[in-house]
Amino acid sequence: MNIYTATQIRDWDKYTIEHEPISSIDLMERAAHAIADELLGQAYNGKPFFIFCGNGNNGGDGLAVARILLQLQRQVKVFILEAEKHSPDCTINLNRLQEQDFSVKEIDGAEEFPIIPADAVILDALFGTGLSRPLEGLAALLLQHINLHQGIIISIDIPCGLYCDRSSTGNPIVKADITLSFQVPKLAFLMAENAGYVGDWKILDIGLHPQYSLQTEAGYEMPGSSFIQSIIKPRQKFSHKYNYGHALLYAGSPGMYGAGILCGKACLKTGVGLVSMMVEEKHLAIYQTSLPETICITDWNNENLFVKKTALGIGPGWAMTDAYLHITKQLLSHQLLPLVVDASALQLLASEDIQQQLAPGTIITPHTGEFEKCFGKSNNDFERLEKALQKATELNIFIVLKGAYTVIATPEGKAYFNCTGNAGMAKGGSGDVLTGLLTGLLAQGYSPLYTCLLGVYLHGLAGDIAAETHTQYAMTAMDIVDSIGAAWKQLS
Repeated sequence: MNIYTATQIRDWDKYTIEHEPISSIDLMERAAHAIADELLGQAYNGKPFFIFCGNGNNGGDGLAVARILLQLQRQVKVFILEAEKHSPDCTINLNRLQEQDFSVKEIDGAEEFPIIPADAVILDALFGTGLSRPLEGLAALLLQHINLHQGIIISIDIPCGLYCDRSSTGNPIVKADITLSFQVPKLAFLMAENAGYVGDWKILDIGLHPQYSLQTEAGYEMPGSSFIQSIIKPRQKFSHKYNYGHALLYAGSPGMYGAGILCGKACLKTGVGLVSMMVEEKHLAIYQTSLPETICITDWNNENLFVKKTALGIGPGWAMTDAYLHITKQLLSHQLLPLVVDASALQLLASEDIQQQLAPGTIITPHTGEFEKCFGKSNNDFERLEKALQKATELNIFIVLKGAYTVIATPEGKAYFNCTGNAGMAKGGSGDVLTGLLTGLLAQGYSPLYTCLLGVYLHGLAGDIAAETHTQYAMTAMDIVDSIGAAWKQLS
């Protein structure tokens, strides 16, 4: 699924109008019916709808929805924020509604804000993706009034006051419980800073012309299950373990052996042929007991250490010491294998500013804090995304910036957002599992891009399966590991 800018979405509307062909007012009617269908669920039976409309096409959507709900005998009250001029389609829908012998209440002062019953459902159709500046005056006061409502608030297309493609920090914004948007997600929905405004979002297909998406490049994508399935390599009947790669992991340290074990177990679940773990002699028994399928290596200076290995993963559970900093420098200066860098290795890498030593195609997996230690602080999520794309291009690496919609920034300057996973994965060890998955896939010969896309999707899907069994509260990182097999089964 492509994620387009506000400008591209408006162009998609125009393309549909020209090439379907369909009039703009009929396209708006199609969108209104899609919204109305969503509002007719059991959850809203008997509840009154308070619909707040602006003077543009978002307001036109709201007016059309109001007319449809009225025709279905629903309780509806409509308020329109008075303005000198309305868009043509907004005017048409206002006239259509008034022809139903229905009174639309105009708001031209704060004293005309309605008292909203606690059980009412508010529909926000004030201003959509075309908003270019913060709301002020009466509009801003109306948003404050709406946000005082303790019941359900639903926004059409995008919460009023929220920019589509840039940070809205400090703006007056509707705090929606649900956002019903059209055709594709908006970039703003995927940013943590907007979670309190967007709420749960759902995309409604309103039949925009498919040819536009086939011929229009999007800077951001959110791959779905069908694409992920298409990149999975099939297993060959007459194959052996050496056909599926040999992953080498260096993870865990005193007090943090669990990170190494989680990483190793996850790696084994990727389908990789062999997994070797670099461990200290005195801790050998811990790893061989917990990971009997792995090869444990204690002689790190062995000249054959990297021979016949096909990928290396480092960092989970490392101590922040000079010894590990020295190891990081050594590995980067003699990088012989495709590499995944995580956790403490990222922080050590940042502390010495040795990022330029990363080989092309290296995958790094920072969470927000680690990203800022590596590349500096950002003022907002949009700025952080741009910085991730800039650094991925500059260093010729892949940056897996972990979060609710983990984003993969590529050397080509493109961003891919992940659609699997849940808040139950916000637990210690979840990142170690991801490192194991990525290293195992990279070892099997997946390209760095496909490694990231498949690994992050699989990680989130396993987390979703674990949450179904254990709940988001009780699930652990090991539950994610134990659900990787079920995730593979679901994909295949």
